[in-house]
Amino acid sequence: MGILGKIFTWWDGATIGTMLNSAFTGEHVGTDAQGNKYYRAKKRRAAGQPFGGSERRWVIYNGANDASRVPAEWHGWLHGSYDGVPESFLPPPRIWEADFTPNATGTQAAYRPQGALERGGKRAAATGDYEAWTPDA
Repeated sequence: MGILGKIFTWWDGATIGTMLNSAFTGEHVGTDAQGNKYYRAKKRRAAGQPFGGSERRWVIYNGANDASRVPAEWHGWLHGSYDGVPESFLPPPRIWEADFTPNATGTQAAYRPQGALERGGKRAAATGDYEAWTPDA
């Protein structure tokens, strides 16, 4: 994406303002498996300011800005559930855990059930186990 795209768009990566904020006032804390980078402010806010006393934390996505791309452990860190870097709080991975897959809604890879217009609109025939209601019955 060119420089104009970075100035005027927010939906595909960080804007110029966020990148400058990260470079000058942010401290890089870590990176997750998807390449998203996590930052915190170098100094805490004063008690009288908005969100006073809390630490400002943010993420710069590696690609499209999609909040579902933040893993659970980093989500907890972003929201202040714990102060340490998430790697120190992670349980060992389970054998049944699946890797992240992006939300495919609205794309060509979206799930379309049998009978959907995108799949030809042909529904399965009724099986006869349904009796329609009539007012005289």
